[in-house]
Amino acid sequence: MANIFTRTADGVMDWFNARAPGFMPVYRKHMSEYYAPKNFNIWYIFGVLSIVVLVNQILTGIFLTMHFKPSAAEAFASVEYIMRDVEWGWLIRYMHSTGASLFFIVVYIHMFRGLMYGSYQKPRELVWILGMLIYLVLMAEAFLGYVLPWGQMSFWGAKVIISLFGAIPVIGNGLTEWIMGDYLPSDATLNRFFALHVIALPLVLLLLVVLHIFALHEVGSNNPDGVEIKKGPKGNRWSPTAPADGVPFHPYYTVKDGFYVGGFLIIAAFIVFFAPAMGGWFLEHDNFTEANKLVTPAHIKPVWYYTPYYAMLRVVPHKLSGVLVMFGAIAILFLVPWLDRAKVKSYRYRGLMSKVLLGLFAISFVWLGKIGAGPGTDPVETIVGRFLTGFYFLFFLTMPIWTKIDKTKPVPERVTTHD
Repeated sequence: MANIFTRTADGVMDWFNARAPGFMPVYRKHMSEYYAPKNFNIWYIFGVLSIVVLVNQILTGIFLTMHFKPSAAEAFASVEYIMRDVEWGWLIRYMHSTGASLFFIVVYIHMFRGLMYGSYQKPRELVWILGMLIYLVLMAEAFLGYVLPWGQMSFWGAKVIISLFGAIPVIGNGLTEWIMGDYLPSDATLNRFFALHVIALPLVLLLLVVLHIFALHEVGSNNPDGVEIKKGPKGNRWSPTAPADGVPFHPYYTVKDGFYVGGFLIIAAFIVFFAPAMGGWFLEHDNFTEANKLVTPAHIKPVWYYTPYYAMLRVVPHKLSGVLVMFGAIAILFLVPWLDRAKVKSYRYRGLMSKVLLGLFAISFVWLGKIGAGPGTDPVETIVGRFLTGFYFLFFLTMPIWTKIDKTKPVPERVTTHD
């Protein structure tokens, strides 16, 4: 029986390869013959987890679009219909809403890992730039999707965020009306946001993800030691030309990642079934009330993954300056490969100054998120927010100085750990 199965499988593969000869070389290049460093640790699973969440968002989004109506009069009711009357509709909706937050959790950790191990340094500048473009498109995609349920926070959040473009001199008011298609968020806003959220931005996102992976596989993956395994000794038990400190991505890391993906899905299922709103962090309480343009919520705030930037916007008194600071906080991330002048990649071999500053940067970003999620009426919080915003920018603007003067440890020629 086993021989029959093997012969059948080989026959099918031969038939497929004869008709698509370019498929196997691509598969080998990116899977079975792509040699990844053998010392990857748990920090390196979040890129795979982000792909898992992306697939979840696409699949659940397809089912949601079958019942959602992008109309100001029907959008909220259609979401309620999905939750109450569509068989398993509540599960699909919560998988999608929880997936949005999980997407940003894994992406933020993935970005932090890049900062820790210098994964943006030469020759991986393009990998970092493509990753930042993914982050930018993801933020736009999440904002558009947040508006679609047409709850109170969806309506007022859209009004506040879109009105920021009104701060642009001369063209601001016209640009705001053009984005909304009206003087207030309305049918026109919902229709164009729905089209962008469902069709345009997912296509851009998928293209950027493919380019991100292809660019990574051209130069090879970084690792916790920051050692280029392609430059190390050649030859191992898989290939005489392969780096000695590398292992084939498949099956070694596909199996290892599969274990972590299983654990991640268990955590995600627990959230979906027991705490989908996560105390108002994943789904705001105001968004369970239909949008009403005559009733302003007591406290308008974005979802948690925008709150650090929202805090920066809010602590700056001048509106245009606040908008520039908020968008500048995202734009400066694109420059990291050229701001970092350290001679070593990994923070394992950097000095105490680099480690302390990176830790303080992470704390300040989380703290800004907490401030942005608050009511914004505490003057002490405003002062702290201004200090943290200044530190955020100083971290990057002074990076060429402190990365250059900080002491470093000798970097080994080959990887030193094997988890």
